[in-house]
Amino acid sequence: MNTNLESTTIPNLEAVKARQKAMWEAGDYGQVARTTQNVAEEFVARRPLVPYSRVLDVACGTGNLAIIAARRGCVASGIDIAGNLIAQARARAAVERLPIYFEEGDAEALPFGGGRFDLVVSMFGLMFAPRPDVVAAELLRVTKPGGQIAMANWTPEGFIGKMFKVFSAHLPPPVPGIPSPLDWGDEATVRSRLRRGFTDVRLTRRIARMRYPFTPAGTVEFFRQFYGPTQRAFASLDASAQERLRQDMVDLQEANNLAETPGTTEVAAEYLEVVAVRK
Repeated sequence: MNTNLESTTIPNLEAVKARQKAMWEAGDYGQVARTTQNVAEEFVARRPLVPYSRVLDVACGTGNLAIIAARRGCVASGIDIAGNLIAQARARAAVERLPIYFEEGDAEALPFGGGRFDLVVSMFGLMFAPRPDVVAAELLRVTKPGGQIAMANWTPEGFIGKMFKVFSAHLPPPVPGIPSPLDWGDEATVRSRLRRGFTDVRLTRRIARMRYPFTPAGTVEFFRQFYGPTQRAFASLDASAQERLRQDMVDLQEANNLAETPGTTEVAAEYLEVVAVRK
C-alpha cells in the first residue's frame, strides 16, 4: 500500500507518458481484450445502465465496456492513450452500427466538460495512469453529482500481482515517483484517493476467469506476441535473460492453471471492484 501523499509532480512526465503510449500500442491488445470479454459482461451487468444515460469508458482499449453500454441503449464514449486501440474500437462499433464516440486522449486530461456523465467506468486500464491523484480529480470532474464511477483493478495479492512480481525480479526498478498500478487494487489506498468528492465507496474483491486455448507455455507466448507490456519487457532483455523470464512466467501459469481440458489454460485472477457515487 502506498501510504505517502501522492504528488502530481513526476520528473520527465511527458517522456513517461510517451513510453506508456508506445508500450500500449505495441503488439495487439485487441487479441488480449477478447479474453476478458466475459469479465467485461459481468462487470457491466452490475452497473445501473439506463437507456440514454451517458457512459464514459476511460482507458477503454478496444472498447469492451463502451460497446456493451451502447448495446443497452446508453450514449457511450471511450478514450484511450493508444491510437491503434481507438481505431479498433471504432471499427468494432461500426460493424454493429453503434454510435459511440471514441477518441485518443489522456486519462489525466479528459476532453469532456464537467459533470457530463452519469457513469464513468474503467476495466484494468486507468490503474496504469502515472498520477492517481490527477486520475481521481478527473473522475470527479466529469461525473455528474449523484453519478457513479466503477473501476476494476488488479489486486497485489492476485494472479496479476504475482505476475508483476515475476517481472520485477527480472527488470530494472520502475521510474521513481510513479506509484504501482496495483495500489488501485488496495482497499485503504483507494479509500484515501476517493475521500474527496465521493461517497458510498464500495470495494468488492472479485475473480476474473481468464481462459486461453493454449498450454501454459503457449499462453506465455500469446502474451509475448500481443500484450504490449509483456512484449516490451522481453525486448529489454538479452536472450539468456529472456529465457529465464519466460520459464518463470510458464511456471506461474502452470502453478495457477485450473483448466480441466488438456492443452488449455485457465487462471482465476483477483481484482478489486471499486464503486463510488459523486457527491
